[in-house]
Amino acid sequence: MRWKPNATVATVIEQNGKYLLVEEIAENQLVYNQPAGHLEENETYAEAAVREVLEETGWDVQLDAVQGLYTYFAEINQTTYHRMCFTGTALQHHPEYKLDEGIQRAVWLSLDELKASGKARSPLVIKCIEDHIAGKRFPLDFIYEHPHKRNTHEK
Repeated sequence: MRWKPNATVATVIEQNGKYLLVEEIAENQLVYNQPAGHLEENETYAEAAVREVLEETGWDVQLDAVQGLYTYFAEINQTTYHRMCFTGTALQHHPEYKLDEGIQRAVWLSLDELKASGKARSPLVIKCIEDHIAGKRFPLDFIYEHPHKRNTHEK
């Protein structure tokens, strides 16, 4: 059997010292995470990041930079995640937007509030915010994605 890591994206969005997080159900527990998720077929990392923020928070965002590539091995499901993390700016909120299944709500928390809650979904949630505060940034073109003809599955 061939080992395959899970390619995911996350976006750190800060306003006035608070970070946009999602309160979600994972492993039957209420936890906090950045808006994050898996890439879909024929989707770029940037497209996935913008889509996940909207689907999980109801916010349109502009991606500003690549923050970093993070890896995490989750003991609970024996899965390795490769997380491409972006930084972004919140542009417009759509409060009527129906959030993804499992997402309870979008919240704005400071790093201290997140740490005090003890409910970060993984250590990467805190690490990504700490790296954001430390100013870690790379230009968006740090990621090269070779153009390809997208299969739209149209009939």
